[in-house]
Amino acid sequence: MKASRFPGDLFFTTRFFLCWGLVTVIFVTAYFFTAILIIAKAFAILLAILSLLDFGILFFTKHNIIAHRSVNDLLSNAEENDIRISLYSNYRIPLNISLIDELPIQFQKRDFLIRQTLIPQTESQLHYTLRPHQRGEYLFGDLLVYASTTLNLVQRRFTADQSQTVKVYPAFLQLRKFQLKAIPEMEAASSGRRQFRRGVSTEFDHIKEYTRGDDARTINWKASARRNQLMINSFMDEKSQQVYCLIDKGRLMKMPFNELTLLDYSINAALMFSYVALQKDDKIGLITFGEKVNDVLQPSKSKKQFNIVMETLYKQDTRFLESNFADLYSVINKKAGQRSLLLLFTNFETLTGFERQLPYLRVLNQKHLLCVVLFENTEVSAIHEKRGDSLEDI
Repeated sequence: MKASRFPGDLFFTTRFFLCWGLVTVIFVTAYFFTAILIIAKAFAILLAILSLLDFGILFFTKHNIIAHRSVNDLLSNAEENDIRISLYSNYRIPLNISLIDELPIQFQKRDFLIRQTLIPQTESQLHYTLRPHQRGEYLFGDLLVYASTTLNLVQRRFTADQSQTVKVYPAFLQLRKFQLKAIPEMEAASSGRRQFRRGVSTEFDHIKEYTRGDDARTINWKASARRNQLMINSFMDEKSQQVYCLIDKGRLMKMPFNELTLLDYSINAALMFSYVALQKDDKIGLITFGEKVNDVLQPSKSKKQFNIVMETLYKQDTRFLESNFADLYSVINKKAGQRSLLLLFTNFETLTGFERQLPYLRVLNQKHLLCVVLFENTEVSAIHEKRGDSLEDI
């Protein structure tokens, strides 16, 4: 903790002013009733002694309060991030403290206050959560601890230099929820049940004996004739497919709802999909575009690809011009050689705007498999469903 500065770290409590206000009232009353003057003097002397005693206990001892903040270097956007604060008091008496953490300006919290009673010679743990709503660098300031004794007449401020800069990345904490879901074979093995899937894969794996419930269309008649029993072809999921996440950064993606912009929702969704696709051994690529194509990340299934995707998505921001789908088509036509799955995260404000870009979407879908992801503004929907009772509401 920083060294105390007099009188910079000395604060008087509300109880101190109330008590001295009461002494003033008694003295004013004693002007009319002299009999209570001795009571006023005795009360004033007692209050002065208690105030000096309280001041001496807090300031004229070698005791101290140690505070430390534990926060990850990376915070997850749009999710609750846990912040822990440890406090240790080497005073020999219990202290009532008021803790103020200088939070980053992005949160705009001016009423942050935690009250706690510190037990002597014991470390206390406090924790709270923060939910950021935009990516970037966040600067935490100092920890301010205002300590007072049971008398609660004087407070001493302890300042812990805990300045720290952390980065807020796309919502990576959600990835833990999808980690096991990305491996369906593990899920099937843990449940002890056979897992059925829709569709037929064309990648041959091996030949096995027919069991009840297998698809009769996969019977291998030549192998069955040789073994004199029914044998079927077993297929495995196709892997190493190319997947591109196309993120629109035009002006329409700046529209916010539920404290996040459409671009942030797109980035979070693209990050989760990229993680699951890499777990499936597919190749993940990324293209961001606005009035022109900005970032092009070639598909890869290496272990470093996810970190590259996260670093690329971390620095993205919306533009103020209309998105250029013609430039997007030109880049995909050059970069994506083989047929790929294209996940396009975009938004259209009007049907006319959608029809204007529809020819480019149709051309992309001819060579690739295009999936357009649009967003529903739930706040606007709630306003539409709300009945207006006054002219202003309507």
